[in-house]
Amino acid sequence: MFHKEGGKIILISTTLTVIFLLLADKFIHLEWLRMTVMLVILFFLIMILQFFRNPKREVNITDEQIIAPVDGKVVVIEEVFESEYFKDQRLQVSIFMSPINVHVTRYPVNGKVKFSKYHPGKYLVAWHPKASTENERTTVVVENRIFGEILYRQIAGALAKRIVNYAEEGMHVVQGTDAGFIKFGSRVDLFLPIGTKVEVKLNQKAVGGKTIIAIKY
Repeated sequence: MFHKEGGKIILISTTLTVIFLLLADKFIHLEWLRMTVMLVILFFLIMILQFFRNPKREVNITDEQIIAPVDGKVVVIEEVFESEYFKDQRLQVSIFMSPINVHVTRYPVNGKVKFSKYHPGKYLVAWHPKASTENERTTVVVENRIFGEILYRQIAGALAKRIVNYAEEGMHVVQGTDAGFIKFGSRVDLFLPIGTKVEVKLNQKAVGGKTIIAIKY
């Protein structure tokens, strides 16, 4: 199943692929060259299709834990000063997504959206230390009855040129449901209350909607 954000791109890419394959078959007479061109064209179509895939996952919905909002690798676990919303010390957990990861963003907790803001910005590589504050990004805060306010930030990478965010202030959201999409390489930062027990380790692979990021002491 594919994400709705990829509908237009998939339609255009599929149409162009068919056209290019027909042209290659008609105008390229060397068989080895024709096959090479066709394989390259099909490879790019497959890459686009896999990027916009949206696997359905059974989520264990509970207020007792925070789940991974995206697929990827855990690249940051540290205490930092969060300057946009909380303006105090928070525990940051960051997940980096490569272009081959599923790029659907899912709500990490149940609760009410207290804050949602889009920031235009640069397109530094997603693992750059300043990407969290200088790249194109969205900041969303969800208030959960167990953890209090949880902030997650979608961050564009060097390839990402559009962030889709469905969270609107006042909405009541369900853990694990679709919260948005980031097109191509990117990162998501989570900012948790100090004292939250983190259940993941650096370089661990996270699966959106499944991996437990943290639990309450």
